[in-house]
Amino acid sequence: MTDFKKDIVIRNKRATFDYEILETWVAGIVLFGTEIKSLRMGKASLVDCYCYFDRGELYIRGVNISEYHWGTYNNHQPKRDRKLLLQRKELFKIQRALQDKGLTVVGIKLFINERGLAKVMIGLARGRKSYDKRDYIKEKDARREMDRAMKR
Repeated sequence: MTDFKKDIVIRNKRATFDYEILETWVAGIVLFGTEIKSLRMGKASLVDCYCYFDRGELYIRGVNISEYHWGTYNNHQPKRDRKLLLQRKELFKIQRALQDKGLTVVGIKLFINERGLAKVMIGLARGRKSYDKRDYIKEKDARREMDRAMKR
């Protein structure tokens, strides 16, 4: 049995800054062989990714998984749309929530679980205004200062 690198976690830092995350789900993601190999090397990015429905199935767009260096002509396309695997109840819940104005589903984190499977954490999000972003930065700085003071 091969050892999987368990600390593969690719985060979308812009998602928590640009959006207020209301609810999260962990979904499986359908990948090709060269995609999972490239992901295990940490060659992925979640910047500007979002989810959409097509014929009742949830897809994620904008995830960039770089081509596998040792891949041949069978290598994958880096920015293709990938299908997400969720239970039917969760899909219906997300689809109903997306009917509200101003809500979207964004990718927050891409990781490999303890069984070696690729998972993506998605979140129902509402966009922040610029003044909300400034408040968020102030709160984060204040929390950081309090943590520093507690460690001393």
